[in-house]
Amino acid sequence: MSKPHTPKPPYPAQFREQMIELVRAGCKPGELAKEFGCHATSIMSWVRQADEASGLAPAQAGALSASERRELMELRRKLRQVQLERDILAKATAWFANNGDKTFTPPAR
Repeated sequence: MSKPHTPKPPYPAQFREQMIELVRAGCKPGELAKEFGCHATSIMSWVRQADEASGLAPAQAGALSASERRELMELRRKLRQVQLERDILAKATAWFANNGDKTFTPPAR
């Protein structure tokens, strides 16, 4: 007859806090899991819970990478260009609306 499965007692709070600090310092959860004998999913869960408890959204928890910063700068530049074009078109539309009664006549040859 086999023994009934009994869950492992939870890891001490100090251990979880150390794992969270190590992940935030740049260590990979998988490597920590192998070294300390716990599951990587548990470590990632602790980090996520700590971020939520401190009020950080998942996107805010990590800084932007260099490629993400470059992409953000490029998108902001494109947005400014599109806004400028929109403003020019709005002014042109208003001008044509006010001068709409005048018809264009091509120059005589």
